Amino acid sequence: MPDTVSLPKIGDSAPDFTAVTTQSAAMKFSEWQGDSWVVFFSHPADFTPVCTTELTDFARRNEEFRAINTKLLGLSVDSIHSHLAWLQNMKEKLGVEIPYPMVADIDTKVAQLYGMIHAGTSATATVRAVFVIDPKRVIRAIIYYPMNAGRNIDEVVRVVTALQTADANACATPANWRPGEKVVVPPPKMVNEVQERLSHKGKDYDVKDFYLCLKELPAKKQGTSA
Repeated sequence: MPDTVSLPKIGDSAPDFTAVTTQSAAMKFSEWQGDSWVVFFSHPADFTPVCTTELTDFARRNEEFRAINTKLLGLSVDSIHSHLAWLQNMKEKLGVEIPYPMVADIDTKVAQLYGMIHAGTSATATVRAVFVIDPKRVIRAIIYYPMNAGRNIDEVVRVVTALQTADANACATPANWRPGEKVVVPPPKMVNEVQERLSHKGKDYDVKDFYLCLKELPAKKQGTSA
């Protein structure tokens, strides 16, 4: 890919596009997304072993994503005929149906829009990219995996849940955070807020220092479908 191409970054609007998918002859991304979160991921090629394990694991957990108001969307630069044959093969050989659409991006237009082709790896095949896109169509997280290492679906679920929890509660989440664990309170921005923060010690905050405070959230606020 030419170095002059501007790749999407966290905080950018997710590029809109219209493409052929396994569920639509002309799917317009923004219309299909609606008011849901989206996990948009690419795989190097159809009928490849690591990709097969990824797609089937996403499929097995599709309802888990739906429960947090998140749609799955896959892509590779294969034809729609290849996609359909592969989906049928996974159903026959592994007993798994793929419930989410797969973009057939044989002309690489969508892959180029999202920076899914890395020239140092391949001139045509997409890397294992993951874009987490919120309901306002803003890119909130980007994860890249190399072709020879399958992605961690647990982490994809965790990232979406963490983002939703942070949005709903005006907080941040610490390293390795899981629903039910304490969240991080934003640090103070002015001098008077430092003493106010320290005054919470022993009350509703777990105060390590003025800049590092944790708090528990009610169970109903651990993640959100908003």
